[in-house]
Amino acid sequence: MILPEIRDPRFITLRRGGTLTDSDHRLLTLWASLCAEHVLDLFESARPGDLRPRQAVEGSRAWVRGEVKMMETRALGGHAMGAARDLGGAARYAAYACGQAGVVPHVAAHELGAAAYAIKAVRAAAPKGQDVAAGQRECQWQRDQLPEGIRELVLDDQRLRNDICWSVFDPR
Repeated sequence: MILPEIRDPRFITLRRGGTLTDSDHRLLTLWASLCAEHVLDLFESARPGDLRPRQAVEGSRAWVRGEVKMMETRALGGHAMGAARDLGGAARYAAYACGQAGVVPHVAAHELGAAAYAIKAVRAAAPKGQDVAAGQRECQWQRDQLPEGIRELVLDDQRLRNDICWSVFDPR
């Protein structure tokens, strides 16, 4: 479970009654896509012929450019998550990260799902005993990629949802 029971209005667009601007929605989408793409090779090394996770990431970026509709990215995200179903470990989590990135245009709060699954992928790929440190490095890399316009929003979201995101943002 990566979404809270009560939706945060900061992740709901203005036209749907929230406070999220279209510009910030696009930034969240691009950041989530970057997080997912950073671990995509963990999926592709296991399933080099399966393009679904890559297509989800590319679809989200195409949505930002106005080239595809939200419903198309949502479907691509679902297909990417479908690619994960019969896998385990790093490859599974990487596909889920891509799927989550694919659905950010539909529900902006999935941005944290892309990041959390990417961290889980890196942790699963790390040598035994080095998983937490690898996850912390990935989390820091993700934070370093945050655009200034959404930085505080995402960092606060990580703090608020850390517990339902497997504590990957602060693994105390």
